[in-house]
Amino acid sequence: MIAETQIHVIARQMLQKHGLQAIAQAAQNAVACESKGEAEEARDWRHIEDAIKMMRGPHQG
Repeated sequence: MIAETQIHVIARQMLQKHGLQAIAQAAQNAVACESKGEAEEARDWRHIEDAIKMMRGPHQG
């Protein structure tokens, strides 16, 4: 399990690198982990996905 502070660091880095595509990237990573039975890693990616959504601001789609 990734620490909360690391979740936000990773989310911020992904948002800077990929823009709003970072949300889709995190979701794809979660699905990939789920398909391999890596539930804890998938939870981390979902958490990162949620953090990115919060960072994008209220006026983004």
